[in-house]
Amino acid sequence: MPILEKDNDIRKILAESKNVAVYGITKDAQKPAYYVPKVLKDKGFKLIGVNPKYAGEEILGAKVLKSLAEIPDEIDVILIFRPPSEVPQILKEAYIKGFKTFWMQPGTVNDEVKRELNEKGYNVVAGKCMKIESEKLLK
Repeated sequence: MPILEKDNDIRKILAESKNVAVYGITKDAQKPAYYVPKVLKDKGFKLIGVNPKYAGEEILGAKVLKSLAEIPDEIDVILIFRPPSEVPQILKEAYIKGFKTFWMQPGTVNDEVKRELNEKGYNVVAGKCMKIESEKLLK
């Protein structure tokens, strides 16, 4: 089910996912990397923050780690809040750690990464906001 664009496919991923690694989480409440995960937490997702700048701190009740490799749990969704130029390096980490869905928020989409994930058969959501999709599709 590689590139997910249809509501039914995205709904299935959201319904089956619990652990969300938020890559680029921030303390700045005005930024999407804060308020999007906040809504997801309120909807029952378990957040795992990843941001070297805040490693060891807590944001939205989630301990922030330096890298995906430090996450002890399985990852259902890796939610990206980093510039497209940084996404290939994040994907390298993701392959080592393991994940079910790679979700690139609007403004973070790297077309090369999107194509690679599709070719390898990974679930990928690109250019859609997980907050908006979850509000729309999870009732």
